[in-house]
Amino acid sequence: LALFPAAAHAQSPTATPTAQTTTQATTPQARIDAAMQSAAQAQIPTSLLESKVREGAAKGVAMTRVAAAVEARLEALIRARDARRSADVSNYTDGELLVASEALTAGVSNNALVSVARTAPRERRAVATAVLTDLVRLGYEDGEARARLDAALAGGPEDLVNLRAEAA
Repeated sequence: LALFPAAAHAQSPTATPTAQTTTQATTPQARIDAAMQSAAQAQIPTSLLESKVREGAAKGVAMTRVAAAVEARLEALIRARDARRSADVSNYTDGELLVASEALTAGVSNNALVSVARTAPRERRAVATAVLTDLVRLGYEDGEARARLDAALAGGPEDLVNLRAEAA
């Protein structure tokens, strides 16, 4: 089974691509390579993981930490993709997927992310998600952050920009 990761994954209904990455790969580079392969299989743009590797290399971060960051980003990207699917949103950019994954990593709930994906106009969805993320990072509880965001979305685009400025 170790030679056929897909077969091992198929036999474990709770296994995730990143769980495979961690258990089957031992060196940092092997973990990164496994995450890239898992991303491709999950139809997650590998460029979003490659940027994390480049960032770590540019900062001189140890490869073990880079591998962990890549695995964490992959997990968040999969969760963000799944949230988009739950919201019946199939048309999104790589950037929107990345913003959604960062929201989940920052503590935005899956339900809040799905709600924004459903209610925010497409052209303002990424900014709305980023604003929600900022509010959560500032300590607003999920419900209060969503209420402030919904009020801004009900107004014009300038209300969303103003809320982002207030949050920053």
